[in-house]
Amino acid sequence: MSKFLAKRMDLLGTETAFEMLAKAKKLEAAGREIIHMEIGEPDFLTPDNIVDAGVKAMRQGLTKYTPSPGLVEARQVVADYIAKTRGIRVDVDEVVLVPGGKPIMFYSILATVNPGDEVIYPNPGFPIYESVIRFSGGVPVPMPLREENEFRMDMDELRALITDKTKMIILNSPQNPTGGMLTQEDIQALAVEVSERDILVLSDEIYEKIVYEGEPYSMASIPGVKEQTIILNGFSKTYSMTGWRLGYGVMNKELAAAVTKLVVNNNSCVPGFTQMAGIEALTGPQEATLEMVRQFKERRDAVVEGLNAISGITCVKPQGAFYVFPNVKKLGLPSEQLAEYLLEEAGVATLGGGAFGQYGEGYLRLSYANSLENIQKALKLIEQAVHKLQK
Repeated sequence: MSKFLAKRMDLLGTETAFEMLAKAKKLEAAGREIIHMEIGEPDFLTPDNIVDAGVKAMRQGLTKYTPSPGLVEARQVVADYIAKTRGIRVDVDEVVLVPGGKPIMFYSILATVNPGDEVIYPNPGFPIYESVIRFSGGVPVPMPLREENEFRMDMDELRALITDKTKMIILNSPQNPTGGMLTQEDIQALAVEVSERDILVLSDEIYEKIVYEGEPYSMASIPGVKEQTIILNGFSKTYSMTGWRLGYGVMNKELAAAVTKLVVNNNSCVPGFTQMAGIEALTGPQEATLEMVRQFKERRDAVVEGLNAISGITCVKPQGAFYVFPNVKKLGLPSEQLAEYLLEEAGVATLGGGAFGQYGEGYLRLSYANSLENIQKALKLIEQAVHKLQK
C-alpha cells in the first residue's frame, strides 16, 4: 500500500462488475465484439415523462442547493408511496433522499454500527454490504443463501448466527446476484427474532417492482418492527434511472436525523431537478415499467432455458431482479477464471460468483439486461466455449 493512504482503505472492497466492464470495454476498443451480461443496469431508456419532468425543473431554475434530506414535496411523495405500498404510516421526517441506493447502505451502517458490532448479511450478496461493514469497524457475518433453498435464507441457520453482539441484519429481496426472493413467512419469522432484541434490519428493496412470481413483502409492514427497519430503495432499477443518482431511505426519525448529518458532511444534497424527476416517476404513468418487467421476464425464461441446455451448467429460475446465477461447478474452473475464459474465448462478459462472497463460488452471475437477440447469441457462444473446454 502507498505510504500516503490511510490503513482504513485496506478495508474497502470494490464492485467486480465495473472491473469486468472495464476489461470488456478494452477488448471492444481493440475491435472485439463483446456481449455485456456483467453490469446490473437496465438497458431501457428513462421514460420520456420522467426526462421531461427533470428538464422542466432545470429550466425553471431547480439547479441550486436543496435541503440536505431532500425537498419536502419529494420526501412527501416518497412517504405517501411507502405508506400506501407497505400499509404503514410514514412521516416526511422519516425519509432521506440520497444520490443512489448505496449511500443508504453506507450512511445507515456508519451511523449505527460500532467497532466490534456484528452485522449479518446475505452471501452471495451485493459486495458493498461486506465492504462497508468492515470499513465501519463492524464484524461481517455471512448468511449463506443456498441453491437448494432457492437462494433464500434458512431461518434455523440465521437464528444460530444471531448473538448478543448482533447490531444489524441486512435483507435483499428480490436479491442480487441470485434473483431469489424471501417469502412473507421468511420475513415474519425473522421479525419475531428481531422484535425480541435491539437489532436493526436494513431492508434493501431496490428491485421491488422487478418481480415475476409472487409478491415482494417488506419487514416494515410487520407491526412492531417498523422502528427497527431501514428501507433502502430508489429509482435506478425500476425506472431505468441509474445515471440520475436518486435513492432514498425510510427509517425512524432519530436515524433519519443521523443519516442527514452524514449527508451534510458528505454530499450536501440531491439536485432539485433529479428529485422532481423522481416525483414524476412515482406519481406518473407506470406503463413503461410494466413493459420493461414483461420483457425482462421473457428474457429470463430464455436465458434459464438456454443455460440449462448447456452440458455442465444448471440454473434455478429467479423470481425477481434481472440476474441469473447458474451453477457451473461441473465445468471444473474457479468461477472468476471461468468468467475470464468466457470473456476471452466467447466474447461474453459475465461475473464469477465468488465476487459476491464465499458462498457464490461455483456460480456465475449473468445480467439479462440486454436484448433478447443478444442473449440468444450469447447463449450460443457460451455453449461453444463450454464445449471446447470439455474436450
